Amino acid sequence: MKSFLKTKDHSISGEDFELLYDANLDMLVTHPRPDNLARYYESDVYISHTDASKSTVEKIYHTVKKYSLAKKVKLISRYANGKKTLLDFGAGTGDFLSVAKTENWSVTGVEPNFGAREKSAEKGVELIADISEAEQKKFQVITLWHVLEHLPNLDRQIKMLVEKLALGGTILVAVPNYKSYDAQHYKNYWAAYDVPRHLWHFSKTAIEKLFEPHGLKVVAAQPMIFDAFYVSLLSEKYKTGKPNYIQAFYRGLRSNIEAWGTKNYSSHIYILQKP
Repeated sequence: MKSFLKTKDHSISGEDFELLYDANLDMLVTHPRPDNLARYYESDVYISHTDASKSTVEKIYHTVKKYSLAKKVKLISRYANGKKTLLDFGAGTGDFLSVAKTENWSVTGVEPNFGAREKSAEKGVELIADISEAEQKKFQVITLWHVLEHLPNLDRQIKMLVEKLALGGTILVAVPNYKSYDAQHYKNYWAAYDVPRHLWHFSKTAIEKLFEPHGLKVVAAQPMIFDAFYVSLLSEKYKTGKPNYIQAFYRGLRSNIEAWGTKNYSSHIYILQKP
């Protein structure tokens, strides 16, 4: 694999990494992969596991998140087919499942991080550490909200998830898109690279090729409009030391406008089903 870009862990360790291009799958691979990935999540700044809401950027994140959670539950409801059984893989602190419960979904969440599971339990959503602990055999809907890029063994873990999918079920996968305008603009400062926590960096082609051997096809894709703005805020901070709100808003807006033509938004939700 050829070198695509050199970047660093801007948020926690400051260590240098390289992104290699996998031409077969049309995706990027983080190199090297640390032996102990867990330590790169052990920080108060890793918002997905801490619910931190101190800085302005964190407060913006939670405001947008609250709106997005309702939209996500509305989206999965299209694929319930009268069977509201949901598995959220990489459930974080349980906010998505908490909202889904209010819409009468039977929920199961997998989250390996102990601290995140504790925070979820405080919200009334008990998570399990491993999918093998799931009592339910099959699920109508399985979701991975910005999780696939974290999974060490893609093929094995996709296979495991597909085995949990009910007949006629749907998997929804949200991931950043390294071909977006904001990725191209910020280059090594693009926050959604988030190395080494993000091991893989996907294109639509990559998602199609990864899931096809498991019998799943991308039947639709939706843009995540707000991601361009939030990622641009973080990218500005990494690049200049300041969030530069006006500049970040401009770059996020331009990314979404560019994507009207290219269809390469900052992040996409891919809807996958068996043909």
